[in-house]
Amino acid sequence: MTSTETTTTGTTATSTALGPPPLADSGGGHGRPEQPFLVRVWRGRPEDAPWVRPAFLGLLLVIGLAYLWDLSASGYANSFYSAAVQAGSESWKAFFFGSSDAANAITVDKPPAALWPMALSVRLFGLGSWAILVPEVLMGMATAGVLYAAVRRRFSAAAGLITMAVFATTPVAALMFRFNNPDALLALLMTVTVSCVLRAMERGRTKWLIWAGVAVGFAFLTKTLQAFLILPPLAVLYAVFAPTRLRRRLGQLALSGLAMVVAGGWWVAIVELWPASSRPYIGGSQNNSFLELTFGYNGLGRINGDETGSVGGGGGGGGGGTGQWGETGLTRMFNSEIGSQISWLIPAALILFVAGVVLTWRAKRTDTARAAFLAWGGSLLMTGLVFSFMAGIFHQYYTVALAPYLAALVGMGATVLWEERARITASATLGVCVAVTAVWGYVLLGRTPDYLPWLRWAVLIGGLVAGPGLAFAGRLNRQLALSAAGLGLVAALAAPTAYTLSTLNTGHTGSIVTAGPSGASMMGGGGPGGGGGGRGGGMPGGQGGQGGQGGPQQGGQGGPQQGGQMGRPPMGNGNANGKGNQQGGGFPGGGMGGLLNGAEVSAKAKSLLEQDAGDYTWVAATVGSQNQASYQLATGDPVMAIGGFNGTDPSPTPAQFKQYVEDGRIHYFIASGSSGSRGGGGGMGGSSSGSSAEITSWVEDNFKKVTVGSATFYDLTQPS
Repeated sequence: MTSTETTTTGTTATSTALGPPPLADSGGGHGRPEQPFLVRVWRGRPEDAPWVRPAFLGLLLVIGLAYLWDLSASGYANSFYSAAVQAGSESWKAFFFGSSDAANAITVDKPPAALWPMALSVRLFGLGSWAILVPEVLMGMATAGVLYAAVRRRFSAAAGLITMAVFATTPVAALMFRFNNPDALLALLMTVTVSCVLRAMERGRTKWLIWAGVAVGFAFLTKTLQAFLILPPLAVLYAVFAPTRLRRRLGQLALSGLAMVVAGGWWVAIVELWPASSRPYIGGSQNNSFLELTFGYNGLGRINGDETGSVGGGGGGGGGGTGQWGETGLTRMFNSEIGSQISWLIPAALILFVAGVVLTWRAKRTDTARAAFLAWGGSLLMTGLVFSFMAGIFHQYYTVALAPYLAALVGMGATVLWEERARITASATLGVCVAVTAVWGYVLLGRTPDYLPWLRWAVLIGGLVAGPGLAFAGRLNRQLALSAAGLGLVAALAAPTAYTLSTLNTGHTGSIVTAGPSGASMMGGGGPGGGGGGRGGGMPGGQGGQGGQGGPQQGGQGGPQQGGQMGRPPMGNGNANGKGNQQGGGFPGGGMGGLLNGAEVSAKAKSLLEQDAGDYTWVAATVGSQNQASYQLATGDPVMAIGGFNGTDPSPTPAQFKQYVEDGRIHYFIASGSSGSRGGGGGMGGSSSGSSAEITSWVEDNFKKVTVGSATFYDLTQPS
């Protein structure tokens, strides 16, 4: 199964029947003179067939054009992050901290790395949907390119192209690489991390482990502790299988860890050492501490459900409980809430992972093919298991983190088994993968019976025909075998591709978005207010949208462009595919918006806020970040988000707010739709301060009310 060969540089490279040996690390490789960069980009390897590099570049171009399709339909997408991007484009201080407003009242509840590319784009091109979302599309293309390079380096060009295709046609990937949540950058950096570790595995080069540590550090600055999920399997992999002495391996891992700490820790150190009085409040924390945010609300709280300042946890942690964030347990990635987002090829990926490890089991310790299966497979298993059992806040779109791992496993595993098809066990396994994928696709498509009803039968029949053909591919002539392989590939990708196309044809706005056609992802479990699950990724615990226009709490259909040319989130859902978010369910509203959705800002309200705007630090203040974001994006002027995203952060305190008003720094207070729902009991997340409720009551009792349409303002310069 294994052999060795001596390269022109005099070193020994591992080779197996599963593919070519890794390339030399030099730019020219194999003793070739260095070629100009553009020539290398177009021609690729000299041993490649003429079609390989054009196929790669063509597929990359198709992915980019597909993800750019009707991009502006999503408007500002998640206005919570778009407002922070707008603030960062106007204030370098807001840029650095990730503030929600340019006056730096409070930050978003994440570190700011994901905001930086978008804020720089807006600085260059101005505020708009494309300036915000095109950087996310470029991240999707970069992820596809890194996947191809990593898989192609050890396996065949076909393996790399299949990997790209699987990744691009994963519905949740098509969703999140056209959306402005941090998950796009996180997925890219995690892919880079695995790729760098695999490069280090080839020759034990320290520099590649250093780069892996840097990638993880910046991933931490993107979404804190989620960046660390894949570290255990990758660290064990390198410690056991890297081609160098054990002591050196451990030293290299220590250096990589140091690089990670430096790359991610410099920003944390500055924030923690910066005087709290001269920086924005750390949103999502209860003590104005980023470390508290990291290990609490955004860290361990996501695992055990103990999230102070949030809406609370979900299903029973380590068991199979059901809660407001859905059912936990081993089947979570396959249930009606999550399955249509990511699980189409998970069964095949797991089978191919096992098959790849079995086929390379007898290889020498440093075999790079086995290392690739263990790296991608270990990352998939570790991340998937944590997602399956975490009891805290969990949204369907988190699963985009799994897309690169399963895509690589499918690309590598399918081509490896095809190369080994002369062995009946290999060809039979490949046939089983196709058949299982077709059956599971039939089940998932059955959850939306009105969406392309013919497709589920076509997928099932195609997969059940191709499966037996592939099982005996080693005994068929080449033409029949290739026909079976082509049919199997089409049957495996047809269903997720259909859901991906539906996603590309739909605008998405709001805080909770899902891929696929309407009704594809049904949330289960009761929330704080009881009631059923919301449709289409709606807020768990709410009753879901009813498909109408709806009021501020009711998830209506709402076109993506409603509310202005740039597609401000419309009243109600704002999700253009008609997927409802929440309807009551005990969650507070806010002005014309709510916890998850922005407000519809009328022209009169905008005009009111813009009067004498330059005389104030904040043209307005309102409870909750979604309301704040809508008014800030509409006016372009700073608006204060009292209590941060959930309205439960103790910022500002009532005393601070009163001082701001006395100093004439805030013009208006925008009333919540149901201020009493935030109550003195501490608001949604049980905040002990109840600051937002106290501020609201004080304003209502002491200042003049101004009604503009259906929105209520209080003029803080005119006592009642």
